[in-house]
Parts: sequence; C-alpha cells; structure tokens
Amino acid sequence: MILPLHIFEERYKLMVQDCLDEDRPFGVSLIREGKEVGERAVPYSIGTTALIASVTRTDEGRMNIITIGHERFRLQGVAHEQPYLTGDAEPWPLTGGAERGARAQVGPMRALLRQYLSLLVQAQGHSIKIEELPEEPRTLALLIAITLQVPMHEKQRLLAQPDVLQMLLAERAILNREQLLLDHIVQTQSEQWEGGHSGYLSKN
Repeated sequence: MILPLHIFEERYKLMVQDCLDEDRPFGVSLIREGKEVGERAVPYSIGTTALIASVTRTDEGRMNIITIGHERFRLQGVAHEQPYLTGDAEPWPLTGGAERGARAQVGPMRALLRQYLSLLVQAQGHSIKIEELPEEPRTLALLIAITLQVPMHEKQRLLAQPDVLQMLLAERAILNREQLLLDHIVQTQSEQWEGGHSGYLSKN
C-alpha cells in the first residue's frame, strides 16, 4: 500500500538520504517491544520493504516522502551501528496465489469484503471506495489486509501468514468477527433512533 511519511528526525533524514543515494528501499517493521523513541525498540521479524516514490524537501530541512510497500522480508538479526536501526534480512515473498485452495476462496472472500465495506459505512461512517475487487487471490488477500480496520498487531499476524491461502483464511475469520460487531452497532443505532433518542448516532 502507499505510505506517506513526514521525515524530521535526523536519523531518519540520514536513512532516507542513504536509500536515495544507493537507490534502495528501506524496511518497515512493527515494534514488538520497547519504544521507537528514547530506547532500543525490538521489531517483529516480519516486515515489508518500502520503495521511495517521491521526495519533497521543506525549507526547514525536513522531507515529505511517498513510499510504496513492495515485498515481505524476514529479519535474521539487527544492528545498532548506525543512528537508525539496521539488520540482515532475506526476501520472503507471499506465494501460493495460483493454488486451487487459494483460488477457491476468491468468490466467498469478495462477498465478505463487500459486506464488510457496506457495514463500515452504516456503522462508523467509514467509506472505502474500491472500484473493482480483484479476482487474483494474492492481490485480493493484500487488499483485504489493507482495508481491514483492526489493530496493527492483527495486521502483523496477517503479514506473517506463510502463504496466500493461510492469509485468506485468517482474514475470513477476522471479517466474520467484524461483521458480527458491526451488525450489532448498526442494530443498536437503529434501536436508539426508533426509541426517540436525540438522533445522534455514536461512531464507535
């Protein structure tokens, strides 16, 4: 997915410049332990490379960059020799999109995603416009992961699934759960409206 970033810390300005000079991506990993600022953070071992698509520099020396997620990787180890965290990583592509089991999930998962998007609008006012849902299993699995409005640790579990089929099955469980929750929100809002409440519908 596209990830815009505002770069203002000196260590990250250095990192971005190093990537630009060497024409290479950087890695994005969710923090597992610690904090990003003030102490040594421990990242999850599964992350995603980010290609720098554009850079806009400000008069204050900051950068606004647009990045695009490109490929999964697995960290083999991290180092603290640079001002920013570095590590040894190996590519870990998401495979299995052509397998029969993955292809069999496309129809049901497209239907679940449509229901989820419709309920998001009714329950929370979130409108996510997708012109056409993909029919290729890998692309669909990635799109669902992007679309899901769930905590980052759940998205991390999706990112760590071994193949496309397992990612789709994990997403199916989440979509089924979220549909029940959103259905409850919609029903509750309807009951409040019919019960003569002020008409304000809380967006939980």
